[in-house]
Amino acid sequence: MTSPVYLDYAATTPVDPRVAEVMARHLTLDGVYANPASRSHMPGWLAEQAVESARRQVADLIAADPREIVWTSGATEADNLALTGFMRANRARGRHLVTSRIEHKAVVDTALALEAEGFDVTWLTPGADGRVTPTQLNDAMREDTILVSLMAVNNELGSIHELAALAEVVHAAGAVFHVDAAQATGKIALDVNAMGIDLMSMSAHKTYGPKGVGALYVRRSPDIRIEALIHGGGHERGMRSGTLPTHQIAGMGEAFSLAADAQEADHTHGLAMRQRFLDGLAACEGVHCNTALDVSVPMIVNLAFDDVDGESLLMALRALAVSTGSACNSASVEPSYVLKAIGTDRIRALASIRFSFGRFTTEADIDTASAELRHALGALRQ
Repeated sequence: MTSPVYLDYAATTPVDPRVAEVMARHLTLDGVYANPASRSHMPGWLAEQAVESARRQVADLIAADPREIVWTSGATEADNLALTGFMRANRARGRHLVTSRIEHKAVVDTALALEAEGFDVTWLTPGADGRVTPTQLNDAMREDTILVSLMAVNNELGSIHELAALAEVVHAAGAVFHVDAAQATGKIALDVNAMGIDLMSMSAHKTYGPKGVGALYVRRSPDIRIEALIHGGGHERGMRSGTLPTHQIAGMGEAFSLAADAQEADHTHGLAMRQRFLDGLAACEGVHCNTALDVSVPMIVNLAFDDVDGESLLMALRALAVSTGSACNSASVEPSYVLKAIGTDRIRALASIRFSFGRFTTEADIDTASAELRHALGALRQ
């Protein structure tokens, strides 16, 4: 059976073979397999060395200090730790959080849980381009605002927030700025100091690394205190207990190191793939772009199709691996909450599909995808 053309890189990326090779060296008896917290013997020291080397690789991609990287099981846990951990630890300073309606569910659901705890949340509605403006954010800030959480790159639209400008607003109000960068690492240049980011969530599996590992950047500052959510052992400076998965962490470090080297080439490749894909659909009528192309990463494009249902179109595209939106929400038959939030009407939102490209997407993949899509649209519209 022929594998479908994979155009769902925003859901997960395949592990780069070079990353898999590094991970394999940290699993078995002939490799570096020990517990990195075992400091009484050489195998443990070597494992700790691998973990710290990876910590530096992750820090280097975002221009941070390695001591500011806290390992987690992924961006979802990092988001939970950032929002819940910070709000609980700093509730005496204020109880107000600002976020947006199109954040990843890891932020949205965490903010809802904080509301249930008695915290106050302001939900900003971004514009049609999927972005919150600095003016809009400034209007939402209050004396008791202590945290703002806005994503760097939206996972359904690809829209890029103006992080540095937003950070200025946050800091002028005396608050702390958290950024979910799961979709941003390797796609856009990130410098936590230049951009004024205080907390940042990252994921390995969105950047050609393994699933099950991520990190939270926590700025070393007396103003930023995080209450642990997972207890037992006091690992990661007391913020996240648990035995570290050396092989996954080494894989994330290698993936982020490769991302730093390949960022420009990956961006150029993404632009070429997106343009080839859109050119292949140029002759099709009733195709609308939900993504604001001029302010988005080239690897994600969200399209709506007149006179078809998105789920029916997905079923017709058996030769393609694509999705109608976030993989974390794909079991729902409701239209994307992201598209609804930016003002897309229900019918068009239900007829929308996200296509996402990556490092291993080929011109042949794109040509197959556009041909399959043209055929499926013609058949369904008849």
